[in-house]
Amino acid sequence: MADSRTINTATRAKAADATALKDFLSLIKIGIVNSNLITAFTGMWLALELANRHFLQSLDTIFLAMAGTALIVAGSCSLNNWYDRDIDTIMKSKNFRPTVTGRISNRKVLTVGLGFVAAGTLLLFMTTAVAGLIGLFGVFSYVVLYTMWSKRTMVSNTVIGSFAGAVPPLIGWAAVDPHLGVVPWMLFLLMFIWQPPHFYAIAMKKCEEYRAAGIPMLPVVKGFRTTKWHMLAWVVLLLPVPFFLKPLGTAFIILATLFNLGWLALSLSGFKMKDDLKWAKWMFVYSLNYLTILFVAMVIATLF
Repeated sequence: MADSRTINTATRAKAADATALKDFLSLIKIGIVNSNLITAFTGMWLALELANRHFLQSLDTIFLAMAGTALIVAGSCSLNNWYDRDIDTIMKSKNFRPTVTGRISNRKVLTVGLGFVAAGTLLLFMTTAVAGLIGLFGVFSYVVLYTMWSKRTMVSNTVIGSFAGAVPPLIGWAAVDPHLGVVPWMLFLLMFIWQPPHFYAIAMKKCEEYRAAGIPMLPVVKGFRTTKWHMLAWVVLLLPVPFFLKPLGTAFIILATLFNLGWLALSLSGFKMKDDLKWAKWMFVYSLNYLTILFVAMVIATLF
């Protein structure tokens, strides 16, 4: 029979390992990494398919682009956590992060962030120079333009931060074909327009946290009703985008248009609903499903 002290030691070790993994995934914001990989892969897939290049013959490029994208996103998120540790302490939804609890030292966080960005950028440059440069722009726009500059000083911080979230499809496409045409730029535009209503919904739900932390998010500065008008305007801007994606076929254009109209209807319903936070939750959930389904549909559309 095993000694109880041995069992307890092993249990504590497993618990410590689980906590360390959880902290690491929180540090790199694994949810953001995964969503960016979906859009980067879609951009790369479409570049291959529309150029009639075989997927299996491009596995080296695919690996470099996906690994490079994952690393620069994870590194940028780590740097964001490192810089924002003071305000994350105030926000209830973020004070569990290892940069706040101290389970990962600031020096290690900075090392991970810079190291991942450097390694990811190198991998992207091993595909094409354009992919590498776009990746660097994404890092700069998220870490410097958003995190270090506009987030704490400007109500337009969400829009400025949207540039970073819109580049993964461009990175994926440029890794295969550095000559960017209409389709990749429409993917960029779709991602750019999608982000404000998505993140405004989050800002509405966490309005009081942002207020306490002194972050000038739109709902904090302008109120919920003005935020709803802004969200509606951004959703309206999505309406023409599918019609510039004709290479994906009529079925995709119809599907994307239906999703746009559904989001438009939900946006309009916000002016009648009395429970603003409930409506914001619906907008958030819809935006997540919207993005996932449309980008998966883009891949499926090229298979038929």
